[in-house]
Amino acid sequence: MKSIVYKKRTGKAISIKNISKNEYLSQLFSNTIFNKNINTVFQPIISLRDGSVYGYEALSRGPKNTPMESPVALFQYAEAHGKLWELEFLCRTTALETVSKLESEINLFLNVNPNILDDIKFKRGFTKDYLNKYSVNSKKIVFEITEREAIKNISGFINTVQNYKNQDYKIAIDDAGAGYSGLNLISDINPHFIKLDMKLVRDVDKNITKQSLIKSMREFASLTNTYLIAEGIETENELIKLIDIGIHYGQGYFIQKPNANILPIKNEVFDIIKKANTKKNHFFGERISDIYISNISRKFGTITPNILVSQVHDMLEKNGTIPGFCITEDGVVLGVITNKGLYKYISGLYGYTLFSNKPITRIMSKDFLSVDYKTTIDVVAKNAMNRDYDKIYDFITITKDNKYYGIVTVKDLLEKLIEIEVINAKHLNPLSELPGNILIEKQIEKCISEDGNYYILYFDLDNFKAYNDVYGFENGDRVLKRVANILKEITPKDNFVGHIGGDDFIVILSSCCPEELSLMVIDKFDKSLSDFYNQSDMDKGFIITKNRHGIEESYPLLSISIAGVESYKYKSIYDLTESIGEIKKRCKEMAGSNYILAK
Repeated sequence: MKSIVYKKRTGKAISIKNISKNEYLSQLFSNTIFNKNINTVFQPIISLRDGSVYGYEALSRGPKNTPMESPVALFQYAEAHGKLWELEFLCRTTALETVSKLESEINLFLNVNPNILDDIKFKRGFTKDYLNKYSVNSKKIVFEITEREAIKNISGFINTVQNYKNQDYKIAIDDAGAGYSGLNLISDINPHFIKLDMKLVRDVDKNITKQSLIKSMREFASLTNTYLIAEGIETENELIKLIDIGIHYGQGYFIQKPNANILPIKNEVFDIIKKANTKKNHFFGERISDIYISNISRKFGTITPNILVSQVHDMLEKNGTIPGFCITEDGVVLGVITNKGLYKYISGLYGYTLFSNKPITRIMSKDFLSVDYKTTIDVVAKNAMNRDYDKIYDFITITKDNKYYGIVTVKDLLEKLIEIEVINAKHLNPLSELPGNILIEKQIEKCISEDGNYYILYFDLDNFKAYNDVYGFENGDRVLKRVANILKEITPKDNFVGHIGGDDFIVILSSCCPEELSLMVIDKFDKSLSDFYNQSDMDKGFIITKNRHGIEESYPLLSISIAGVESYKYKSIYDLTESIGEIKKRCKEMAGSNYILAK
């Protein structure tokens, strides 16, 4: 039996005693809705490239010190009793009211049940006029649509989502990997963001299967220009592994717990992200001869000279993954003992008896490969392979200022050599042999994070699909190769040229005038058109083919649209690409080849 006291808007207190649990919860929920007793807390979503805050997820909490303080209990009750709309509406309006009181604009992530997205009451709550009341721009709102809910009318839902996207709202699929619809829902609505379910993130640093799944999602996101957000990051190791995989954004208790106030990100989180990215960036678009061995070294515990052989044996027996130990004194490496080296002495009939109580220095090897932490990987590999056959698989000792820094196993060394070569080969576009999306992303992020100013030019062919339909994909590939060759020929050698995919290319300039280069590209491209059309189509100036509705339509000849922006004006790659998209759209509305450079 329970007692509850609450106030209606009249201010009159009402006391209800000796009621059942169900009645108590019903009264508590009604009171919560009636008196708008919902609190909004915010959890930051940050870039895993530089630690900058992209936005905040608005999370709701029920009345304090009650069974409905937890949002899980609150929403479960609302859904079970057909009050989900009332609760969600209250949570969203409370979030908007709270945001309107903040001094700065933020990107706001709002959770939305997919089955109410098309509700007329929901639509009224997100008109431009309604949002103006809270000084909130639709461009700053991201609808988080949970994948845990089965969508009742998928075709209507897709149309509704597209309508919101057309009004500049952004869409995120929440709990990806935990729901009913999986990749079908993602492919149908093409969201701006995909939020990885926290169960996928938990212990990702230890679970190879989870790593493989997230890597496949990363590849998918790269191909579809979607951004991944990892939810529920709770440890430093999870954060570092997600950075290593290449996830764009993250949130979780390790970064910051939800709070009623907008708080700055802790410096220690910034430092971890910066350090992890510095290490990771050595493996993309770099030559093996440019990468230091310190980037793949591991710090195992060292042992002292007076430790007994029997103790070392016990330590290696307990942890079979340790390749051996460095014996150090005041940080200086005196020798090493490997698994193989240890058992060479203690195996046999009397080996253990003879050496178990002796100090490890009696059997340690003083003939070991030691390299400075700034030695490049290719040099270390060469030295390792030149060792005597019986030592060729011994671990390599890494030092800094002649003191112990870490070790690298031959297995780790060879795996990293192969990985670097595969990564760099994999991320070149096979048609143009130009860097693809991963390397392009890295270059843009580097431009944004550095103090200097870069000009980023985006190239897009107009009417390319129609050309492919009439002249075939082989000729379409010839056009793409020509564009790639023009860009490589015109762009100065100390600048970056990339192939995003299809008929989209990018040039990043640090030492060249963007207007001059744009004019040169347009001139060369337009002069090459006669190589790709028959004379009849050239004379007409257009081709005829069916549009997506199966109706014949005339299309102008190929042209090229160029959109340009300056890197220093943007805080994130997402903002930069969004701006380029808007400029490109304006450029493509103009006839023929054109360029627009942002002022």
